[in-house]
Amino acid sequence: MSTPSLAALPIRRLTLRDLVACADLSEDRGWPREEHKWGLLLAAGKGYGIDDPEGGLVSACVVTEYGARHRPDLGGIGMVLVAERHARQGVGRRLMRHVVAEMGTTPLTLYATPYGRPLYEELGFKVTGSSEMVRGHFTAGEPLSTVTTRPAAAEDLATLVRLDEEVFGADRTHVLTRLPAFADQLRVAEENGRVIGYAAAWPNMDTQVVGPLIARDTKTAKALVTSLAAHTDRPLRTDVDVRHEELLTWLKERGLASVGLNTVMAYGVPDLPGDWTRRFAPLTVAAG
Repeated sequence: MSTPSLAALPIRRLTLRDLVACADLSEDRGWPREEHKWGLLLAAGKGYGIDDPEGGLVSACVVTEYGARHRPDLGGIGMVLVAERHARQGVGRRLMRHVVAEMGTTPLTLYATPYGRPLYEELGFKVTGSSEMVRGHFTAGEPLSTVTTRPAAAEDLATLVRLDEEVFGADRTHVLTRLPAFADQLRVAEENGRVIGYAAAWPNMDTQVVGPLIARDTKTAKALVTSLAAHTDRPLRTDVDVRHEELLTWLKERGLASVGLNTVMAYGVPDLPGDWTRRFAPLTVAAG
């Protein structure tokens, strides 16, 4: 029997049962396996993939929808991968076209690597900004401000969901309610008993990823990062909106170094919703 052509292979929905295959695909392309992150994305989002007749996956990606369940306000696309043996044969383009068509009129966003950006531009995505990934062992400096931080409690969750929707611009309840189990740390910043920011740190291979990082101002963001760093021995990693120059400079002064830039792109809207001045870092670039 002849092997079907790539164009004839069906695109199907992925589930948590495909987690290992997705991690294998990441590893095939030289990315970390990131099974912990794949687990969150496949549970909170919609995975799409193409099975390889010889085993494993030809290609995969995940879309995380935000807003009303049947009429989302935004979809974040991430983890767009094609197996090395099938690269440069139009598979990624076909999968992305399928996802865009499936999402209909829902605005979309993604973080593009330099390698992927030409494809996304061809599909109609427009550049809206960029983020810088920094990584390293955090070295605490002089005590910061009087900003108070503490571990989040169960009764904080409703407050965090409301604050997050205001800043992100769409409801992320289905993602945020998974944070306590997904993250090693979830902390809030307070002023006079009022929550003015929150941040999580979650395990990714040998690092702790800081994200989301939502804060009233840079001072509050610094206090949250400092409090997270104080409770882990691992290197920190985070993706900061480049418009937050003060925070990026401060992180580099504290031992984190730049390891790459991603281009933030959108489809169907001229710019992303929400308040970027309080949105310092995403949960993960893979979820928009």
